[in-house]
Amino acid sequence: MRLRKWLVLALPLAVAGCGYNSIQTMDEQATAARSQIEVQLQRRADLIPNLVSTVKGYAAHEEQVFNEVAQARAGLVGAIQSHDPQQMADANAATTGALGRLLAISEAYPQLKADQGFLKLQDELTGTENRIAVARGDDNKAAQDYNTFIRKFPTALTAKVIGAKAKPYFEVTNAANRDVPTVDFSKPATTTAPAPPPAKVP
Repeated sequence: MRLRKWLVLALPLAVAGCGYNSIQTMDEQATAARSQIEVQLQRRADLIPNLVSTVKGYAAHEEQVFNEVAQARAGLVGAIQSHDPQQMADANAATTGALGRLLAISEAYPQLKADQGFLKLQDELTGTENRIAVARGDDNKAAQDYNTFIRKFPTALTAKVIGAKAKPYFEVTNAANRDVPTVDFSKPATTTAPAPPPAKVP
């Protein structure tokens, strides 16, 4: 009777052992993919102070925009330190919006648009944006593969035994940030000219 009881207990554990190594491997892959996002987001955050400093050299009075960029950067750095993909996605979207407003300033300053330091920073930020997009795709794919795998039988038994949980995706959760456009630093931003004043009636 005791032997049968142990067999009943041991059989599920034996079945649950299926997929253990694969779960560990896929977990490491997902962790590595998420780490790449953090690296690229940090690189973006590191480039922002130089960009702001360069723009300030030509448009020091645009204090509101500079403050918005500083707040967005602080939020991005804090999100990176949290290692939470959804926080990082929201903070990255907010940073994109703030940088878009900063970039628009250059349209009013031809000398700034021609500044070699400014142009170099634009190129570096464009490259970083591209790497973030690639890292985001890799991260979400790794998370999706992992989440799908731990839900399948018999791997789901192993996942339950070892406490494996589904991984969140790198996606914007703040509705206010969902429609933030991607900033393309390789193209000049466009600004809308102010409407002319109404003609005076004699």
